[in-house]
Amino acid sequence: MPTLRERVCQANHDLVANGLVLYTWGNASAVDWTENVLLIKPSGVDYAQLTPDTIVAVRLADGQPVDPKGLRPSSDTPTHLALYRAWPKIGGIVHTHSEYATACAQACSDIPPHGTTHADYFATEVPCCRQLTAEEVAGAYEANTGAVILETWRQRNLDPIATPGALVAQHAPFAWGASVEKAVYHATVMERLARMHTHQRILNPQAPQIPAYLLDKHYQRKHGAGAYYGQKAH
Repeated sequence: MPTLRERVCQANHDLVANGLVLYTWGNASAVDWTENVLLIKPSGVDYAQLTPDTIVAVRLADGQPVDPKGLRPSSDTPTHLALYRAWPKIGGIVHTHSEYATACAQACSDIPPHGTTHADYFATEVPCCRQLTAEEVAGAYEANTGAVILETWRQRNLDPIATPGALVAQHAPFAWGASVEKAVYHATVMERLARMHTHQRILNPQAPQIPAYLLDKHYQRKHGAGAYYGQKAH
């Protein structure tokens, strides 16, 4: 069994393999609730140079690296911390600047649920958060990025498990899941949903959203209490 450190390293490499990042434009993390730390990509390190030993451990309590003499954690670490602290059911977080999802974020636009592909993975729209204020940017910018995601989920009464990703206005997407592998999966799905949404707007700007009964059917058949998609676990 790979260690959590090895899984976080692999998840970061998967972002490159899935076409979600260029250069150092992103990061993946996982939380270890037993040790009360998160493991995250080091800041500015090229993915080709990333190994399990370079993954940085950060204490959940105070956000400080476990090894202060080691590599610095991602500059987005305070955003990850804010989400882990608020949502203990999630186990992994991904941040990218993938092309289409970032375009939606820059347009300050939700990704609406228009079809069953969306409904298979997101029970609602993919929300775009409000713009951060000048004061929020000048202050604890990355922590405030996490705060504005949490604010959006409270205001829209969203379940972070059923809606596992956000667009931060004029910035880029974040995605999460029960594990770091699921976070990568949801980030990949978000990018494809954003791409389909963009093409659909060209084909028919007035296309209606998927009706609630069909959205709920597709989401529940995969994720609900009576889910029947796929094979039974043995």
